[in-house]
This record gives sequence, C-alpha cells and structure tokens, in this order.
Amino acid sequence: MMFLWCVLVLVNLVSVSTSNNAGVKVRLTQKMLEYGRQIGIASIQQKLRSIKVPDISGTEKVDPIGKVQYSFTGMQIVNLGLPKSALGLVPDTGVMLSIGDAYINLHGNWRVKYLRIIKDSGTFDLAVSELTISTTIAVMSDDTGRPTVSMTNCAATVGSVNVKFHGGASWLYNLFSSFINKALRNALQKQICPLVADSIAEMNPHLKTLNVLAKVDQYAEIDYSMVGSPVISNTSIDLDLKGEFYNIGQHKEPPFSPTPFSLPYQDTNMLYIGVSGFSINSAGFVYHSAGALRLYITDDMIPSGSPIRLNTRTFGTFIPQIAKMYPGLMMKLLVETVKEPIIILEPNNMTVQAISTVTAYAIQPNSTLSPLFVLNLEGSVSADIYVTDLKLAGNLTLNKINMSLSKSYVGPFQVTSLDNIFTMVLKIAVIPKINARLQEGYPLPAIGKMQLVNSQLQVLKNSLLIGTDVQFTG
Repeated sequence: MMFLWCVLVLVNLVSVSTSNNAGVKVRLTQKMLEYGRQIGIASIQQKLRSIKVPDISGTEKVDPIGKVQYSFTGMQIVNLGLPKSALGLVPDTGVMLSIGDAYINLHGNWRVKYLRIIKDSGTFDLAVSELTISTTIAVMSDDTGRPTVSMTNCAATVGSVNVKFHGGASWLYNLFSSFINKALRNALQKQICPLVADSIAEMNPHLKTLNVLAKVDQYAEIDYSMVGSPVISNTSIDLDLKGEFYNIGQHKEPPFSPTPFSLPYQDTNMLYIGVSGFSINSAGFVYHSAGALRLYITDDMIPSGSPIRLNTRTFGTFIPQIAKMYPGLMMKLLVETVKEPIIILEPNNMTVQAISTVTAYAIQPNSTLSPLFVLNLEGSVSADIYVTDLKLAGNLTLNKINMSLSKSYVGPFQVTSLDNIFTMVLKIAVIPKINARLQEGYPLPAIGKMQLVNSQLQVLKNSLLIGTDVQFTG
C-alpha cells in the first residue's frame, strides 16, 4: 500500500554512522501528508471492498409461532465510501490514520422456515453508516537498514446498521432487524482491522526498494543511511541522512567531517532535500582517491579545424627545444589532480577549485613516451547544478587557470606562452569529458516508482536546497 510511502520513506533506518552530523537532510511537509492521505484512502477503500461477509444462520423463538429458522446468504458489497479521513503526525511518536463517517452498502438473500413446513424468502439491502477506523503505524528497521512498517493498534466501530427487506411476510421484518444488526456489526468489525493491517504490511516490499546504498558508477556509491532518529513535529518529518560518497567496497572516511547545517523553513513543496557541501566534497575525495580524475589527451580529441595540434611542431613554436629534440612527433598530455577538488557553495553560486598537474609527452615511433615537462595547474570552474529525474546533475564552465613549471626535461621556457594552448585544451577536451559524466547525474534518495515534479534547486551558503513535489506511478 502506497499511502505512507511519502511519509515513511526514510523513517527509522538503521544508523550505521558514528557521526551525528548529516550530509543530507530531508523534510516531508504537510503537503506530502495530504498527498499520502489521498493515495492511502483510495488503497484502503479498494481493500475494504474485499470484505467477505459470511453467511449467517440460526434459530429464534417467536411467540406464538415457536422456533423460526433463518439464514442470510450471498451478501455482497455494492457500495463503499470513505468521505472523511485524516493522516496526521503525533510529535515524537509516529503516524496516525483516522477515517470517519464511512459507509458500506450490502445486498443479500434471506430465508426462513417455521411451523416445520412454512418457508419464506426474499432479498435485503443493508446500509452500514457512521463507520469509523483509527489506526497507528509503527516503523521499524530490518537488518539491511531499510524501514518496515506494521500496525500497532486499530479500532473499528460500526455506528448503525439499517436493513430493508424485500419479499415475504412483513411481520418477519422486525424479527430480522432485532438480530441481524448485531450479527452483521460483529462480522464487519472483525474483518476491517485485519484488512487495514494487510494494507499496511503490503508496503514493506516497496520499502525494500529504498536506495540506502546507491551505486553511482564503477567508482562510487552513496550512503543514505540515517545518522539519528527522525524529528517529528505537528507539520513535518525531518530526517538526517549520512549522505556520503564512498569508493565501491571501500568505506574510507575523507580528511574532513560534516558540519551542522539546517534547512530553511519552506512548506510550499511536498519534499525538501538539503545536500551539504560535505556530501559534494566527499564525491571529489572518492573520485580523486580512485584515480578517476586523470585524463590522457591526444590529438584526436582536438577538433579537426583547430590550428593548434598536439605535436612537437605546434609546441616547438613556443618551446623551440621541443622541436629540435623531438622533431615531427605527436604528443600526449596527462592531466591529473594532485588532491581532491574543493567545492565552494555560496548563495546562487557554486565553484570548483582544483589543483592538478599536466605532464606532456612526445610519442616515439615505437609508442614509448618521452616526458617533456610537468606543469602545476590551478583551475577554477563555475558549476550549474540541476535536478533531472531522480538525480542531481551539473555542467561546468571554465573560469580561469594559473600555471607554473614544476619540471622540464627540455630546458627552461616561459610558461605563460602556453596559456592559450592549455586554456583551449581544457575547454574543448577536458571540460566536455567531465560534463558528460556530470550530466549522467548522481542518485538522490528515492523509493520505488517515485518521480520528482516541478523541482527547483537553490544554492545556499554551504548547501544545496531542492524543493519538489512527488508522484508515485506504481
């Protein structure tokens, strides 16, 4: 049953972190509860339509006739409504669902036998009104860190039962009314709560789809386990998630820790997700540690129309020693980070600072590489971050670079003479490669067939804030 997905999607996960500070925060608002209530009522209404009212039979003594044998059979629900309902939060406790003024209409057959030989029969319509249901849902955790739900208590009360008989002797109607009311009231009340419990239990297979450990690619995965208990107020549920990138199978902590951050108060969307600078920077640490932030650049990566080629002739124009020592050879560049890049979040602005080296090689006829020089490269890029599907994606734009000579194998030269070449190489070869990966996106915490609708992203001081509505498609 889906009606609590959007309320309990991440509640009470097993905490596997030793840190009390979250990398990701999630807030579910009253608007989310209302959406969950609408889905839930439709689900419960469908479930209650499966009520099977058992045949009822017995014997009553009626003066002066004596014993009257009766039976009510073939009772089927023809209409059912749940016009009033509420799904609310109990601060520091859990979730409560209440349904009021519900009604059920049934149709069935009646039959009697009395004075041993006289038989009579007909049909009846039964209207159950003022039906109320109240239930509390508990949330627990399984051994995988995913939530499980169960009903802790339930009360179902049938307010009144009205019967309209068709056919047969009219004097029998009052007789029926005196005991069918009690018999059917008990039969219904015994079935309603078990059906509600079944509906809640049906959530658990869906909750197992929660991406507590979300794989990103061959290098990284994201840990979305809880780092503390959910904070439940009258209007929202706030969840603290670890929100940390790790190398696949190697959960090594970065040389920095998450710092406290909070979500600004907003309630126009169903769901708010805050992503801290710690979470984003942990991605940089992971990819640097995995050696993923290194790239060989060859001439075939340069547009064919460019006058600048990766060969000793082009570079010999700026560094004559190269053309003299390695005439007529193609070249290869290795760009790799020296340390993890640093992502800085300021209001409406996100920048990435990276310290790298560029090693230039001449490619010998036998394919061996002869080193030419090593440059220190400090670059700054601006990032445009956005939400697509259930992922956080981005696009980088180069701001500036600063270069210095680390080592030369061809003698001294002026590094500034290479500024234009390396700016061009970064713009047309390196940045597009990074953007291609960023545009594939990084998974956000999600469950089942969940879709984000009308998502908006704000860059705040030291965090990103995603405000979104939610739809479940199955």
